[in-house]
Amino acid sequence: MTTTEFSPPTGGACEGPAPVVRTTAGAVRGRNEEGLAVFRGIPFAAPPVGEARFMAPRPAPAWDGIRDAHAFGPPPPQDLGLMGGPGLIDVPQGDDWLTVNVWTPDADPAARRPVMVWIYGGAYKLGHSGSPGYDARRIAADGDLVVVTLNYRVGIEGFAHIEGAPANRGLLDQVAALEWVRDNIEAFGGDPGQVTVFGESAGAGSIASLLAMPRTAGLFRRAIAQSVPGTFFSDALARDIGTALAAEVGLRPTVADLSTIEPRRLPTAGETLSTKMLQYLDRWGQVAPTSTPFSPVVDGEVLPTTPWRALAAGSARDVDLLVGHNRDEYRLFIAMAGQLGQIPEEKAASALRLFAPGPGGEQAYRTAFPEASPSELYERVQTDWLFSMPSLHLAEAQRAGGGRAHLYELTWPAPGNGGALGACHGLDIPLLFGTFGADLGALLFAGVEPSAEAQALSSRFRSSWTAFARTGDPGWPAYDTAERLVQLMDAEPVVTAYPEEASRRLWEGYDFRPLPLL
Repeated sequence: MTTTEFSPPTGGACEGPAPVVRTTAGAVRGRNEEGLAVFRGIPFAAPPVGEARFMAPRPAPAWDGIRDAHAFGPPPPQDLGLMGGPGLIDVPQGDDWLTVNVWTPDADPAARRPVMVWIYGGAYKLGHSGSPGYDARRIAADGDLVVVTLNYRVGIEGFAHIEGAPANRGLLDQVAALEWVRDNIEAFGGDPGQVTVFGESAGAGSIASLLAMPRTAGLFRRAIAQSVPGTFFSDALARDIGTALAAEVGLRPTVADLSTIEPRRLPTAGETLSTKMLQYLDRWGQVAPTSTPFSPVVDGEVLPTTPWRALAAGSARDVDLLVGHNRDEYRLFIAMAGQLGQIPEEKAASALRLFAPGPGGEQAYRTAFPEASPSELYERVQTDWLFSMPSLHLAEAQRAGGGRAHLYELTWPAPGNGGALGACHGLDIPLLFGTFGADLGALLFAGVEPSAEAQALSSRFRSSWTAFARTGDPGWPAYDTAERLVQLMDAEPVVTAYPEEASRRLWEGYDFRPLPLL
């Protein structure tokens, strides 16, 4: 049910009759903003505190009357000071972490527009749907569709292995949010039968996981995965990391022990462990240098197997997939460490030995890239291992399982810092949302006014993504293993054979298995 009632404008943001929509839990009042009806902070699950702490999400309690949906819900507990996280904005307080936000051209149940559901990234330890970089108004307006963004538990609350708690609680939150969309989005003018999930980095890893989870059947029709990370933990590795996390606060990794720590104090354990993960190199292997002690866990129940194996077996053959990566993914992390162009040979050799596939991986990389400097080899192998090859292999697995996938690569360089960051990790976010001065966009554009070229590429991202959400076709051919055609997202769009052929050959046949406990 949708009605409107007159409500006074607040700070000039709201004009005319305020839209009111009845959800399964109660009525919510949004705002009219720039031609859209916008609803913020609607609970899709109960606050996961008290007896619900570390448990699977539970239904949101119903309310009487009309609830104002004007403000984003509070972020899940995390380190609020890290760049790109919600430390850059005024962070709302409270325990209602599990909320959704809706941008709709018209809250009319008869409209039945396509729906896009955004899942944020942040190394599975950061993120908030209220971050300014995720302002979805341009996507909703340009595509004439409904956009939903959501919060999910991150860090220890969402992904740490805890005895007595289900694995992958952050993924279960995403499933609960998608169930809310199924049950409620028609009232906001959306079509529950035409839902596309989209996300970047850990958000793309989450989407890859959702494609492999039987409990998501029927919840979405299409998926867009931007820079899929290849890190998935085995149960044994997750247990060992969970023990180390709990030890940072002097406790055992159990629900009973960790529940004694206030939720917003617990992230310090993850922050502390992140700074010394290299000490665990002989136990945790490739995970140790990432400084990220969280990833989806292949537990056999919530997540039965890795996305690559699941898709190759046909788990998502009925879901249209758009997947891709950025050319210079890992350069962002090198720059943030202050080491751009300064990697010594010894460090490059160590990275090649650790991350290159196969026993002869280091020499294979040196042979494939004979002119590369130590810095270039260091960046290339980690770009390949962490993002580009997992993304490519997801498209190939989808095709092997009888499904359809479109592939892209972003090759346009970020203009900030004289272009030194190239087409690095995260650049696709400000381009897609058009939020050049917010969050990571503030670094990648570094005060540079977005050029006409940047604006055109931004518009192209939105038109391709929304066309895919509407039809399953982003505007270029599906990927196959004969021609391997991909869309290069650049100043001039080009459809060409996959350009990272040297890397593709090095990783051909590689199985992104759950990372083991050594």
